Amino acid sequence: MVEDKSSNANFNEVTLDHIALDWDIDFKLKRISGSVLLNFLVLKETDKIILDGRDLDIQTVELNGAACKYEVEDVGVLGQKIILQTGPLATGSKVQAAFKYKTTESCEALQFVEAELSSDKKQPFLYSQCQIILARCIVPCMDTPMVKQTYSAKVRVPTGIVCLMGALNIGQTSHEDGTTTFTFSQPIRIPSYLLSITAGALEKREISDRCAVWAEPSVVDKAKWEFEDTEKMLKAAEELLGKYIWGRYDMVVMPSFFPMGGMENPCMTFVTPTLLAGDRSATNVIAHEISHSWTGNLVTNGNWEHFWLNEGFTVFVERKIMGRLYGENLRDFEGLTGWEDTLLPTVNDVFHPNHEFTKLNPDLQGIDPDDAFSPIPYEKGSALLLYIEQKIGNIERFNEFLRAYITRFAQKSIVTDDFLAFLREFFTDKKDVLDSIDFNTWLTSPGIPPNKPSYDESLVSECRQLAAKWCHGSEEEITSIDKGQFSRMTADQRKKVLMSIDAEEPLSPNRALLLEKAYDLNSVGNCEVFYSWALVAVKAKWPPIIPHALDFLTRQGRMKYLKPVYKRLFAWEDSREQAIVRFNQNAPFMHPIAVRAIKALLKK
Repeated sequence: MVEDKSSNANFNEVTLDHIALDWDIDFKLKRISGSVLLNFLVLKETDKIILDGRDLDIQTVELNGAACKYEVEDVGVLGQKIILQTGPLATGSKVQAAFKYKTTESCEALQFVEAELSSDKKQPFLYSQCQIILARCIVPCMDTPMVKQTYSAKVRVPTGIVCLMGALNIGQTSHEDGTTTFTFSQPIRIPSYLLSITAGALEKREISDRCAVWAEPSVVDKAKWEFEDTEKMLKAAEELLGKYIWGRYDMVVMPSFFPMGGMENPCMTFVTPTLLAGDRSATNVIAHEISHSWTGNLVTNGNWEHFWLNEGFTVFVERKIMGRLYGENLRDFEGLTGWEDTLLPTVNDVFHPNHEFTKLNPDLQGIDPDDAFSPIPYEKGSALLLYIEQKIGNIERFNEFLRAYITRFAQKSIVTDDFLAFLREFFTDKKDVLDSIDFNTWLTSPGIPPNKPSYDESLVSECRQLAAKWCHGSEEEITSIDKGQFSRMTADQRKKVLMSIDAEEPLSPNRALLLEKAYDLNSVGNCEVFYSWALVAVKAKWPPIIPHALDFLTRQGRMKYLKPVYKRLFAWEDSREQAIVRFNQNAPFMHPIAVRAIKALLKK
């Protein structure tokens, strides 16, 4: 019996089968109000149903049409425990609970954006972010990936606002009172963290007969151009993993302070505007979110101590897709840079090599899993899968394993032992190979993995050589560097040059000045490249970077960028106070998850 230390629900006794939402969005009061019907199936005789909640204003609760006694208990980082006193419930019986409720101003799952802060500054904007355990902020539910349910929704918004959800849009109706009702259905079972909603002045551009992008009018055509390869990526994923079953694969571009790179809400991926680099260099993020349609959304980690089953698999598949479409050496480039520029610094600098959160299977007892969120499950998890593939020694055979894994566990929630058991079941002829892999250390020990996969380093070597010149070259060597070499590189290679510089001892302020002049780095539009440059320049304590870094932190709210840049600005005496002032100015507009993360940096 799988437990979930991040949920209060008694999901091993009762399971949630369907959620029916009826919501009104109030942009002035910044809340959602309405009702929800929850259909349950009793798995084991009990006299109560326990749900997850957090900061919900509950007005009434009914059970099978009659008033129901209930209690709400505060349980620290896990929010609230909502206990419905049901009386005896027999195994196999079905029960329906009805809630009338409102969200509150402390709801961390919703971000209401004022019109003047939207891209077009004409209409307000709303988006949700329920991963990891914030679905309980917008609906009473069993907020655990162990429970998967279908859902339907009716959502009323002011006319002129378009509402979208991670579901199929099955119609809309305009009313005389100046509102419009949008109706949605998600017929495939999903975990609660994939519940999603967004609303704003949105327009649609078709990419293919099943792919489209939504965004505000001033952004939507740029987004269509940027994501032109979406259908191509979706087909590559299908070739690898099997049929795409979700119907639509649409994307919606979020406001600037969206905290994630992308969120894999089914049928409707939410993406950061930082991907709109104008050079299609951020397509790997779309490949990542597409991959989640199988690894994460279809086969789901049973609890957050096994998050690597979602993210490690998805990074592994994402890189396979990129390799198929753009060359296998790119797959190796992304894997190697993930190891060098993300995994190693996260283990050694963000945490430390003995930190619990550097394990693939960390213990999350008493911990908000958002506090454990990091690149570890992504990079360490994908490295493990690549290492296994290389030990097996046959890429196509491992691809067959991936397809079989998806087939075996589709629409289920699993833990690491399920993966390991199926791995051995599939590769019965490779017992000695699998026995030679130290899975215990990979999964349960902190720090750097015990083995590093092999990578083709051809695309990386040029980057390292250029970085070495900037770090160790003489003044004469620096002035003779071919400036065109950097501009001829891909955006990922330019980022790698800068990350390789950052991995060395700090540049002198004068060397940072020369680097900026050579490549005009303060003006670069690609967020990945500028982010890497900001790290280098702040580390070098080059004062002219401060206003540029602060502006970067104001233009976007992606935590991948915010946390490292704020951390370095806070640590530098010349920039600390300015960074604190800018954070306090930005905090009212940032997502609550990001605000909490930056406040935690200030406490260190």
